[in-house]
Amino acid sequence: MDKKEWYLEYEIHKNRPGLLGDVASLLGMLGINIITINGVDDMRRGLLLLVDDVEQIERLESILNTMDNITVTKMREPKLRDRLAVRHGRYIQRDADDKKTFRFIRDELGLLVDFLAEIFKQDGHKLVGIRGMPRVGKTESIVASSVCANKRWVFLSSTMLKQTVRTQIADDELNSDHIFLIDGIVSARRASEKHWQVLRDIMRLPATKVVEHPDIFVQETEYTMNDFDYIIELRDDPEQEITYQVIENQNSGFSSLDFN
Repeated sequence: MDKKEWYLEYEIHKNRPGLLGDVASLLGMLGINIITINGVDDMRRGLLLLVDDVEQIERLESILNTMDNITVTKMREPKLRDRLAVRHGRYIQRDADDKKTFRFIRDELGLLVDFLAEIFKQDGHKLVGIRGMPRVGKTESIVASSVCANKRWVFLSSTMLKQTVRTQIADDELNSDHIFLIDGIVSARRASEKHWQVLRDIMRLPATKVVEHPDIFVQETEYTMNDFDYIIELRDDPEQEITYQVIENQNSGFSSLDFN
């Protein structure tokens, strides 16, 4: 029988010496291997496990539920957020009402790059939106994630160096394995019909597209927020407000450059 990964997370009520050793010993007695272990909160610990069958997990959960010092909070097949929590020692913040919105601050760029890279590794169409103020690290994170995922990135519109507005795209760039980057403000407010034809062609491609400033993008186009699979919010600190008026004013200082 093939081994299967499971994720265990428990909350610690009293962090006495030897508690982790007790849990590790229990796992050993049940024949469960520990792949990775880390703290995922001040008083929570996450473990990525390797098991032979689900009966091992059922027995483990039954025994853990009798222990006074801990409470099992998660016992499931690992999700992407679980794997990243164990890897980085913290959970990605997720909007309570909108489950596809994830929040990061600048100090968590490593976690964001890992998160995006895992998305970029997936095949097929993915539409990702990124909100954030200028110079917070949006484009840099997308490029770094593309490198981590071993994917080539293609700018369709951008203000990273000078304002880029693509009106044609080469045949070798029409590749579903590429990551396509779109600046929502530049495309929505300053692009020609030729540029929009390029975007529509790319949108039909079964590939990953990343849109900076998705709220402006959907205001001026036929696309809606429901079309996005993920929304990323990146701030300098948790209290920073994302203000599009400031962003638009900064974008207005650039002149358009068409790539033919």
